[in-house]
Amino acid sequence: MSLERKARAYVAAVEGGATGDDLAAFYHPDVTQEEFPNRLVPAGIQRDLAAILKGAEVGSNLMDRQIYDIHTVTEVGDRVILEYTWTGYPRTPVGAIRPGESMSARICQVIEYEDGLIIRQRNYDCFDPF
Repeated sequence: MSLERKARAYVAAVEGGATGDDLAAFYHPDVTQEEFPNRLVPAGIQRDLAAILKGAEVGSNLMDRQIYDIHTVTEVGDRVILEYTWTGYPRTPVGAIRPGESMSARICQVIEYEDGLIIRQRNYDCFDPF
């Protein structure tokens, strides 16, 4: 399977609310994820696998649903670069966004693979005002 297909399958799993072992199956045990500063995480954050999985659990409780509209996918060597629009529907208020209303972000995500699994991930999330 190409890395582009692996990346698309990963995004589809996240969009579908994958958590626990279903989500862990995409990651190398030594994965590091870096989320650069944004409206939801002002200081940015680095996560290991345990923190990624915990964040997915928290996110599944916060969001009723999420939509990932992929615009471009670029595969270069062991790296896949995705550009997409994320739309989320929170279960609780987020700033001025009320439950059932949408919030959105334009995102660039860089995923690096080792042995067919995500070993490094960088997220550049640009949220619309909320």
